[in-house]
Amino acid sequence: MTTALIASLFVFVLASFVGFEVINKVPPTLHTPLMSGANAISGIAVIGALLIAGPKEWNVTVILGLIAVVLATINVVGGFLVTDRMLQMFKKKEVKA
Repeated sequence: MTTALIASLFVFVLASFVGFEVINKVPPTLHTPLMSGANAISGIAVIGALLIAGPKEWNVTVILGLIAVVLATINVVGGFLVTDRMLQMFKKKEVKA
């Protein structure tokens, strides 16, 4: 194994543990606003995945980039739908006379 691959795997495992601990400590009342903020991060992931999936020749990197684009897009759209639903709960109901 190359040194770059070992370093990349180390960063991935460390980020996974840190992410799990951070998300695990979030109280339920803050989950939806935190998810709304995470949509911006997923949007950045979509742009990065588009850059990786850019070449015309098909290889493992392009296929993984395509999968990342699809999954991050689903996450962004779902997050915006949940945020919109949360904001609808706080709107005042109009009384029809």
